[in-house]
Amino acid sequence: MMAHMPDAFPNAVFVAHNLTKVYRMGEVEVQALRGIDLTLNRGELVVLLGPSGSGKSTLLNILGGLDAPSGGEVYYLDHKLTGASEAELTRFRREHVGFVFQFYNLIPSLTARENVAAVTEISQTPMRPEDALALVGLGNRLDHFPAQLSGGEQQRVAIARAVAKNPAVLLCDEPTGALDSATGVVVLEVLEKVNRELGTLTVLITHNVGIAGMADRVIRLSDGRIADIHENATKKPAHDLAW
Repeated sequence: MMAHMPDAFPNAVFVAHNLTKVYRMGEVEVQALRGIDLTLNRGELVVLLGPSGSGKSTLLNILGGLDAPSGGEVYYLDHKLTGASEAELTRFRREHVGFVFQFYNLIPSLTARENVAAVTEISQTPMRPEDALALVGLGNRLDHFPAQLSGGEQQRVAIARAVAKNPAVLLCDEPTGALDSATGVVVLEVLEKVNRELGTLTVLITHNVGIAGMADRVIRLSDGRIADIHENATKKPAHDLAW
């Protein structure tokens, strides 16, 4: 990873230029991304908004090093991710990125504390699992197994697991998608707190317009392109959101 990010973006964590992604399914080509230019900055809370099939998850997976674009370039800080080897991308994901998905992917046979510790044991500068769980409001549920926790609590354990390795970036794909709105707001309050207290660049995918109010910037995708970028003059606290 020798190539450096252009100096024109001093606060940038990610710079993407002309990203395209084509999936081939037999004879059919699906264009998931059609020329995305994007800069994401330190400490931002960004919502990626758009319907299913608009390219949100594809873009998030490319930023997180889970997928490679068909064309264009992505820089993370001073590293060029495009063209990086699989080993380099694995290290990038392990050291710099926390992922939160719609489904919690907790290990059923491990307690909340053990689920978080599974990540901190391979991290360079981890938080204590107890501290990460306290951050998400579960300091009193350390020794509970996933089956003993509600869906919202399991998602909060998943967030604790993601932030416990002190990532520079937290990438969340429909983190409230499996939750009712009241529980979803509790999860969003946790993401808001992580962003505010740790300064973690937080990118949150949703098709839910109601969530957009809590973002610094809302990036709307449509048919693989950026349709609109909107900056919120004032951010709504998560507990005031409704959908």
